[in-house]
Amino acid sequence: MTDKAAISLSNVAKRFSLDDGSTLTALENIDVTIAEGEFVAILGPSGCGKSTILRLVAGLDTTSEGVVEAERSAPSELAAQHRLGVAFQDHALLPWLSIEKNVELPFRVSGQPVDRARIGELLKLVGLTGFEKARPSQLSGGMRQRASIARALVLEPDVLLLDEPFGALDAVTRRHMNVELQRIWSARTLTTLLVTHSVDEALFLADRILVMSGRPGRILRDLAVPFDRPRDPSVMRSPEFHALVDELTLALEPEGNTP
Repeated sequence: MTDKAAISLSNVAKRFSLDDGSTLTALENIDVTIAEGEFVAILGPSGCGKSTILRLVAGLDTTSEGVVEAERSAPSELAAQHRLGVAFQDHALLPWLSIEKNVELPFRVSGQPVDRARIGELLKLVGLTGFEKARPSQLSGGMRQRASIARALVLEPDVLLLDEPFGALDAVTRRHMNVELQRIWSARTLTTLLVTHSVDEALFLADRILVMSGRPGRILRDLAVPFDRPRDPSVMRSPEFHALVDELTLALEPEGNTP
């Protein structure tokens, strides 16, 4: 990790016009800086604007006020250069294509030659060697999400955006995928922004955690995670980990947001 900013949001607000003519303010006064190589997680109640922040950084939406930059460029420029990798809760794999063909799709969309060695390397990294020819329906939910992450990484992006990538999985599979994601991320240590509802997930994976208020979303807390890397799953059983889970869970409750 360096001190150079990879992602920055300066005085960002986002408002939506509703059908009845009223305006909904989703985000207000958002100031966030994420360093190169840093893994930051955003926690907050449903509807607080977590995914809206990710969409702004991905260049999928624009601000009502303020400026968003990714790698010192407009997010849309970074996306156009295929330097952003994105994985959502819905793996969005094409059901009629094999896993191998799904992972190679970004090469085809970007007009680049397909790098078979890169695809093989990533499928090995995410533990899907031997499943190259399988269809998504033939894999478990966790395996489909690993394929989705491989696809997000295949063009070697500068920034990885993860929107509840394991939210649809059962608790045991989700914890296993957290361990897998840490291993995958550690192999390259690229700038990562994770949106999640899971306090445990955020604490295990991130360098910093941003806690958001209810709508309109604001940053209430910016917590540096105190656990060294690499993190063994046993850290999740430590008293320090459980104390932070309790502290952050309380911060997410309305009554926890005031003294």
